[in-house]
Amino acid sequence: MKKVGIILFAVASLLFASCQNKTEPSSAGKNKDLAAFFDQYYENRLKLYPLEATSIGDNRYNDQLPDDISPAFLAKAKSFYADHLQKIKSFKREDLNAEDQLSYDIFTYEMQIALESFNYHFEYLPFNQMFALPLTIGQFGSGSSAQPFKTVQDYQNWLKRLQAFSVWSDTAIQNFQKGVKSGLVLPKALVLKMIPQMRAMEVTDPTKSLFYGPINNFPKSFSDTEKSMLKEAYSKSIMQVVVPTYKKLGDYLQNEYLPHARSTSGYSAMPGGAAMYTYLVKQQTTTNKTPEEIYQLGLSEVKRIRTKMDSIKNSVGFKGDLKAFFEYMKNDPKFMPYKTPQQVLAAFENIHQRMKPNLKKMFNHVPKTPFEIRQTEAFRAASASAEYNQGSADGTRPGIFYVPILDATKFNTTSGMESLFLHEAIPGHHYQISLTQENTSLPKFRRFGGDNAYVEGWALYCESLGKELGLYTDPYQYMGALGDEIHRAIRLVVDVAIHTKGMTREQAIKYMMDNEAISEQGATAEIERYMGIPGQALGYKIGALKIRELRTRYEKQLGNKFNLAEFHDQVLKDGSMPLAVLEKKMDSWAATQK
Repeated sequence: MKKVGIILFAVASLLFASCQNKTEPSSAGKNKDLAAFFDQYYENRLKLYPLEATSIGDNRYNDQLPDDISPAFLAKAKSFYADHLQKIKSFKREDLNAEDQLSYDIFTYEMQIALESFNYHFEYLPFNQMFALPLTIGQFGSGSSAQPFKTVQDYQNWLKRLQAFSVWSDTAIQNFQKGVKSGLVLPKALVLKMIPQMRAMEVTDPTKSLFYGPINNFPKSFSDTEKSMLKEAYSKSIMQVVVPTYKKLGDYLQNEYLPHARSTSGYSAMPGGAAMYTYLVKQQTTTNKTPEEIYQLGLSEVKRIRTKMDSIKNSVGFKGDLKAFFEYMKNDPKFMPYKTPQQVLAAFENIHQRMKPNLKKMFNHVPKTPFEIRQTEAFRAASASAEYNQGSADGTRPGIFYVPILDATKFNTTSGMESLFLHEAIPGHHYQISLTQENTSLPKFRRFGGDNAYVEGWALYCESLGKELGLYTDPYQYMGALGDEIHRAIRLVVDVAIHTKGMTREQAIKYMMDNEAISEQGATAEIERYMGIPGQALGYKIGALKIRELRTRYEKQLGNKFNLAEFHDQVLKDGSMPLAVLEKKMDSWAATQK
C-alpha cells in the first residue's frame, strides 16, 4: 500500500500554506495602504472563488458556485489578476519594510504565474479522476466536509449551490468537446476511471444518495416542520438535479468522449502540450528548473536512496535482491496485523503519542487548531490516498488526517506509516497549514494561499525528521520511510518522462514497481495521477531538498549558534512562498544569527 500525500481542497488549484511567529509581529511600520490593498484583493478573490471561502470557514458565499470554466468567467479572472498586478506596481518596493517587501514579492510572483496560465486552454480538460468538482461537490454535499449544515439557512444555501452544479457540468461537457476539436483530450485510461465515479452517484432512491447525508444528521434544534420541508426539498433536488447531472456526465464520457480520448500518456503528445507542461513545472516547483534538470535530479536521487535501501535489506539478513525484499515486505502476513479500521487508526495515534516528547524540542510553536484522525469516507476511498484536510481558521473545524482503509486485514505496516503521519499530519501539513491560518498578522492572501513546492516540500522534509523524533527504530518502518522518499524521487523521473519523453503509462508503472515496494494497483493510481495533474508531484522533492539544503548551510555557517527549533520557526513563521523568495528570506535570518 502506498500513499501519495495530496492535500484535498474544494478548489484544486489551491494548496494551503503555513505560518506563525514566536510572537505575532507588530503591525508598526507596516504600509497601511498596502495592507488595505491586500485586504481588498482577498475580499475580491473570495467573491470570485466562493468554494475557497467555504473551505476556510468564511460562510458568506455558501450558496454560490461559479461556472469557473466558462469563457466569461475566465475572462473575468484574467482581468482580476492583471488589474491587481498593475495596482501592486503603484507601491515602491524600496519604500516598504522587510515584512511588506516579502508580501510584495510573494504577491507579484503569484499574479504573474496566475496570468501566465491563461496562455493555455487548461479548461478544455475541466476535470479528471483526481481533481474534479464532481468529486468535491460530493464531499461538500455529504455533510462531512467544509460545507456547514448547522442552520436551516445552511441547508437552503447548499440547495442553491447544488443547482448551479448542473450549469457547471454543462460547461464541462462543452469544454471537453472543444478539447476534442483542438486535440487537447485526456488519456483513455483516465476516462475509464472517471465513468464509474459518475455512475456511483446515480441512485433510484434519494435516501441512498451521498447527498442525503445532511438529512440523516439534522441538528437537534430543527423543528419537525423544518425537517419535513428539508427532507422533501433534498429528495427533490437529488432526483431532479444530482442524478440527472451525474448521468449526463457519465453518458457523455462513456458514449462521446471516450472514443476520442488518446492512447498516449503525456502532454507532449497534444498540440502545444510541451509548453503547457513546462508552465506547470514552473507553477508547481516555483523555480526555473527545466524538466530535463528535474529528470536528471530524479535519476541521481533514486540511485542514492536505493543504496540506503540495500544496506537495510542486508542488515535484516534478507537473502535476495531489492525487488524480492519489496515483495517480501508487501506480502508477508506478519506485516498485516490489523483486523479492523479502528486498529489502523489507533496505530497512527500511537505514532503521534510516541514522538510528542521530541516534538517539544524541535518546535517552539504548535497550532491551537484541533486535530483528528479519520477513516476516508466509503464513497471515495477506492480512488483516494491518505490526505490532510485543513481545519477552519477559527478552530471550530479540526484539521483532519484521512486514511483510506478498504480492507483493514490488508493494511500493511511497512507502507511507511510513520513517515506518512509525519508528512500528512504532525508536524507536516497540520502544523504548517494551521499555524499559517492562525497568524492574523499575515495578509489573508498569505494566510489562506500557498505554493505547492513549499507546502509539500515542508511535509516531505518532515519525513526526514523521523529518527530525531524517536521514530524509524524498526528497520521495516525505516525502510517504509525510505520507500516514501524514493517514491518522491521516482516522481521526478516518471512525471517528466511521461510528459516530455514519450514514456508510456505501462513503462512508468514498471519503473515505479522496479524501484519501490508498491503494488501494481498502487503504482497504476500514482502514474495516472501524474498523467491527470502534471507537475504537481514534482513540488515535494524540489521543496524538501531546498529546505534540507538551507538547514545544512546554516548548520555549517552558524555552528553551535544554530538552533533547530528556531530554524523550523523561521521556515514556518511567514507562511508559504516561492522557493527563491524563501531562500532569500532565510539567508537574511541566518546573517542576523552570526
